[in-house]
Amino acid sequence: MDESEREQALLTVLTTEHYALQTSRAGTIAEATGRATIFLSVLSAALIGLGFVASNDKVVRPYLAAVLPTLVIIGVLTFLRLVETTVENALDLLRIQRIRAFYHSQLAGEHDFFADAVAADDDMSTAWNMVGTRPGRWEFLLTTAALVGAVNAVLSGLGIALLATSVGVGVGVTVVIGVLVAVVASGVQFAYIVRTSAARMR
Repeated sequence: MDESEREQALLTVLTTEHYALQTSRAGTIAEATGRATIFLSVLSAALIGLGFVASNDKVVRPYLAAVLPTLVIIGVLTFLRLVETTVENALDLLRIQRIRAFYHSQLAGEHDFFADAVAADDDMSTAWNMVGTRPGRWEFLLTTAALVGAVNAVLSGLGIALLATSVGVGVGVTVVIGVLVAVVASGVQFAYIVRTSAARMR
């Protein structure tokens, strides 16, 4: 195989890989959307159920005791998988960027069809640049994982606040405890997203 045939074969392989990565991205996005939708649907159903039992003091506490832990567990499991899909999507974007950099170096010449691929490197910033966002860890706040994490944090704060109320803690202290738990839970989940992404993107 001469050099010309080798380059043509490589271009064919890269085109196929590009398509496969795009398909993989579509799969991760569809899965993330589906999981988030399921979780939010369960949460919506739980809130509707709460509306039916809210007027009955004998039922509402057992209902919340059963529903809140279930929602938190489902939310945490959903969050963990959404973090994985976020990282997988970013990895696919980074690999696509490398292929586009090759297209630019071999085919574009003086044209700037793939200008954003010229500076391709091996970090998360390159992948985020492809979707028009400003690189940085705070961009993870815009992900579906962060959205579900925020809901998890609110549910955790609410659950702890209700538990505090049930043992006779004052209303003011209960509110403070609930807010603190929600803030800490949100921070922990955000830190997990950043740490996991940094570890996988090495």
